[in-house]
Amino acid sequence: MKVILFGATGMVGKGVLRQCLLDPDVESILSIGRKPSGMSHPKLHDLVRTDMFDFKVDANELKGYDACFFCLGVSSVRMSEAEYTHLTYDLTMGWARALARENPAMRFLYISGMGTGGKAMWAQVKGRTENDLLTLLPEAIMIRLAALRPMHGERSKAPGGGVLFTLVSPLWPVFQWLWPNGVITTEELGRAMITAARKGGPKRVLESADLVALGRY
Repeated sequence: MKVILFGATGMVGKGVLRQCLLDPDVESILSIGRKPSGMSHPKLHDLVRTDMFDFKVDANELKGYDACFFCLGVSSVRMSEAEYTHLTYDLTMGWARALARENPAMRFLYISGMGTGGKAMWAQVKGRTENDLLTLLPEAIMIRLAALRPMHGERSKAPGGGVLFTLVSPLWPVFQWLWPNGVITTEELGRAMITAARKGGPKRVLESADLVALGRY
């Protein structure tokens, strides 16, 4: 399986990339981002785009891929709806359309979040993004994360995220015991996404419990 990964330097993307490098069924990974992934591996190739809104990539760079793991995301804190829409909806759909032209049967796995589609501004923007991805790509799968437990030094880039994760780190085993279907590790998430990309998911929108069932083995 050949995969394209967005967001390899973020908390989610780092975990997914690590599992892709470990999985013998993942043949190659193209990491697309503003800067290199920071990893070196024979399976991994970096495509650096200083302007991530420049979707005009040589078609040969994007052809022949089976799956895309879209792990880019920003916090909506202190953002207007227009700003958040640009960095969430516009960015995601721009790349999705570019990839769909070259790989119409691609499984596009989009990192969303628990509560998507709700009344909050971010939830509405994410909901619109999910709906349009599902329409654009017949094999798209939405990944609605709840709580993500980092296992190999992954850290959130959200404002204050690093401090928060450091403070709660000793409590992760407790949280996972109290909420077994709500907390998923970065290892489990990576395995779940690879399995869903390879075989398809039980449904097109995967909630936390679905992800745990796919990745906890």
